Amino acid sequence: MEKLLLVIFAYLMGSVLFGEIVAKLKGVNLREVGSGNVGATNVSRALGKKFGVLVFFLDMLKGFVPTALAVSFYGIDSKVVMFVGIASVLGHMFSVFDGFKGGKGVATAFGVVLALSFKLALLMLLLWAGVLYWKRYVSLASITASVSAPFLFLLAGYPFHVFLMGVVIAGLIVYKHRPNIERLVAGQEPKV
Repeated sequence: MEKLLLVIFAYLMGSVLFGEIVAKLKGVNLREVGSGNVGATNVSRALGKKFGVLVFFLDMLKGFVPTALAVSFYGIDSKVVMFVGIASVLGHMFSVFDGFKGGKGVATAFGVVLALSFKLALLMLLLWAGVLYWKRYVSLASITASVSAPFLFLLAGYPFHVFLMGVVIAGLIVYKHRPNIERLVAGQEPKV
């Protein structure tokens, strides 16, 4: 029962869309600005970089806190870690507080990885920054870093369920980036 409550907590915490909250406090409807997304990138475009960084940090905490609690209480070998990590990202993507709409889950997923391994999170951040510097597309950098996560878990010797969690979260992130992928293929995705 406690494990189920932790998974529910992870989903509900993930469902708090900080991008929308911060933008509303500044009198901006994010759904009508830029890409219409509620994540840190669109907040940066709409409100400036400092608000984008704030939203990234808050969205990252939504993945970090529940996953860190799961690891602390049950250990990395418990499958509840997998369900909690996935639930927090699903909450951000399909928020119960916003008609099951939400963001693309990158910052929240980063928080999940950070709760599991500072070194792997740093490696993913460096990969993200490298792709962004090379190609100038935030979406491509985010997709690349997300898809790398399960392989990094595998190489680092994490339990299979952690690898599986990485596959599911990466798949969800790629799914949510479908419009970006279409624009990338068409050469219409905005660069940084």
